[in-house]
Amino acid sequence: MAGYTDAAFRAVCSGHGAALCFTEMVSADALARGNAVTLKLLEKFPEEKLTGFQIFGSRPSAAAEAVRRIAGRGPAIIDLNCGCSVPKVLRADCGAVLLRNPALVGSMVAAMRSETDIPVSVKLRLGWDESSLTYLACAEAALKAGAALVTLHPRTRAQGFRGTARWEHIRTLKSSCPVPVIGSGDLFSAQDCARMLQTTGCDGVMIARGSLGNPFIFRQAVALLQGDADKGRIAAGMRLATAMEHLRLLACQVGEAKACRDMRKHFVAYTRGLEGGSVVRESVVRAERIDEYVEIVESYLRD
Repeated sequence: MAGYTDAAFRAVCSGHGAALCFTEMVSADALARGNAVTLKLLEKFPEEKLTGFQIFGSRPSAAAEAVRRIAGRGPAIIDLNCGCSVPKVLRADCGAVLLRNPALVGSMVAAMRSETDIPVSVKLRLGWDESSLTYLACAEAALKAGAALVTLHPRTRAQGFRGTARWEHIRTLKSSCPVPVIGSGDLFSAQDCARMLQTTGCDGVMIARGSLGNPFIFRQAVALLQGDADKGRIAAGMRLATAMEHLRLLACQVGEAKACRDMRKHFVAYTRGLEGGSVVRESVVRAERIDEYVEIVESYLRD
């Protein structure tokens, strides 16, 4: 979710019912060096409820220093990413590479825990590939080192996002894990969230790609779990009003010009499935000011 889960998007998701939002994944090595650009990725908005910081790395000493530098910024939890399959991260021996070395996962968590009382969690995939499903060993090592929570995306590194997330492995992890287990993978509707909770017994769900252009999924899931299902489609007016709120928040964070450029990918997601939404998508790729976005949206709604 790098490039998406900035403070503006997290604030929008929080406003629609997300209980906890994570920052973009940031480098422990860069944090340890005090890199200003990396630290800026951890800035929060008042509208956010609870925010988790997620780091990636492979050196326990850097992880410890990173935690030392960021613990005072008010994270609700600090997460170690052991699942990212992006080539650039893998080449740095980070992310899903850690799945090949459960002992290193434990060492990383122990180093992080040595610097803070803030809960530390790990996010795992099943393993490097089908021949090495190491998630249970990685979870065990993390727990022995003091991890307070484990999240599992039940695909291997080799799968990427192909195929189907195998939720039965979440159930297996939950049955042997004494701390809360969060499930992730293929959550694109409120019904998916409820089904994962019911079929795996996990303690919560982490929505990732399913929230892009659809922060409404959080309130829909909460409503469904409380017995007040909201199955109706989100009207175009509400969808676009939320997109504009997102744009204005982003402009407060990074300035109007950059916000207008960065929001183009979000507008693609917000308008996916809307009748005539291609007109909006074709127009916003040229929009450079907020008032141009306003004109595009108002014209679409009039038509």
